[in-house]
Amino acid sequence: MTAVSPTTIAERVVEAILAQKLSPGERLGEQALADNFSVSRTLVREALMQLQARGFVQVQPRRGWYVVQPSAEEARDAFAARRIIEAGILETAGRPMQQVIRQLRLHIDEEQRAIQGADAATRAFLLADFHVCLAENMGHRLLADTLRDLTARTTLAATLYQSDHNAEQSCADHASIVEALERGDAAQARALMLAHIGNVEEALETTPPPPETAPGERLRATLSPVQR
Repeated sequence: MTAVSPTTIAERVVEAILAQKLSPGERLGEQALADNFSVSRTLVREALMQLQARGFVQVQPRRGWYVVQPSAEEARDAFAARRIIEAGILETAGRPMQQVIRQLRLHIDEEQRAIQGADAATRAFLLADFHVCLAENMGHRLLADTLRDLTARTTLAATLYQSDHNAEQSCADHASIVEALERGDAAQARALMLAHIGNVEEALETTPPPPETAPGERLRATLSPVQR
């Protein structure tokens, strides 16, 4: 049986974020994690400190560890970073791309099967993982690790700000990007990727809710004459 390391625990947490199984603000109890992975709380604490350094969790005094809730500004920053990295990756695209295209098409097939019948967590994970898969298959391993974290951050933002960007559209966007790469049109693939990331960002509802009205003001507004 493979020993569970702090890094293993941390990666499982990130995977759960990508699958939208962990929500912003959710508590991560040290003892619960230790029991789940059958390890000591010391190892769990090391994993949580790794995640804290990567910006995924925060500790609150006398309350414990929680998944972060990114602000609207932090969400915009993560999307901006993704645009820079993913556009840069596609700028380097060229021939031969046959093996890359084959792997990306297999990934899109998985996405389509997940949309048709898999659980929501599998669907969310695969749609997010497409971007990491693209970087990995184009040989950018270091950027793939960075992109995994950035994608997880934007996934938290999508969960927190109730994105209305649907899975079918994301999968169709991915397919269009791969088709452009297959034609050898890296510039078009880059433009499609930037549009895709922009559409996902624009689907976030980052407008703050209206301030609470005082009880007296609310009653006056409720009982005011109906405007015809």
